[in-house]
Amino acid sequence: MKRSLALILVSLMMLGILASCGSSEQKSGVEDGVLTIAMECAYAPYNWSQTDDSNGAVPIKDSNEFANGYDIMMAKKICEANGWELEVVRLDWDSLIPAIQSGKVDATIAGQSMTEERMKSVDFAGPYLYASIVVLTKADSKFADAKGIADLAGGKCTSQLSTIWYDSCLPQIKDAEIIAGTESAPMMLTNLESGIVDFVCTDMPTAQAALIAYPDLKILDFTGTDGNFEVDEGEINIGIALQKGNTVLKDKINDALKGMTDKDFNAIMEDAIKIQPVSAD
Repeated sequence: MKRSLALILVSLMMLGILASCGSSEQKSGVEDGVLTIAMECAYAPYNWSQTDDSNGAVPIKDSNEFANGYDIMMAKKICEANGWELEVVRLDWDSLIPAIQSGKVDATIAGQSMTEERMKSVDFAGPYLYASIVVLTKADSKFADAKGIADLAGGKCTSQLSTIWYDSCLPQIKDAEIIAGTESAPMMLTNLESGIVDFVCTDMPTAQAALIAYPDLKILDFTGTDGNFEVDEGEINIGIALQKGNTVLKDKINDALKGMTDKDFNAIMEDAIKIQPVSAD
């Protein structure tokens, strides 16, 4: 009788260990060998959509289109390092964090900065890029010679909604006339190009890519000057969002990024900018 009871207890303990192992593997988000990530597919040069698989583009789930860009290039490196397949889901910007929280996707690789506000909802692996904040204006604009944000005072401006550019940076400009934010980066650039605003705030990779489609624009980079935007490190560090507490997946992604430098990231971004469609959206 005692022996039977002992066997039962041992069996229960083994089941507990197996269940624990199973939940840990499930927590990695890649137990099926497929890393499912979300992005807008409309945020060049980080990500965009195209009609074919040229230049290493990958299929967008439930679509006849393909995704490419810096985020795809980095996602492929992460998957190669871990032996995973890659699956891309297209979502609106404001749907990215909720998709992580609900478990719809394993991660978002979408040009998101690692802000304290976002870290209340998700964890981040990375950074996988360091992106300085800049201003874009027309080359013939009265603001084209600005040496700092003080010289942008009174200007009409906008940026993409739910970004540090719109929420944190634009309000730092004295007497700025901040109009409604846009749903996407391409819409932000359209507002600038059409003259609706005098300038927009964005990050350097987005600005560099914008010059390809709109060569009449000029980048105002105040980095390293007293006239720069005040931002914390998390606001210029671009990371990969994961479910809270998913340390297994976080460690696997960070291991894949280990050894890559700022120089490496910038070189890959340059490659992405070179191949982006002129009207990437």
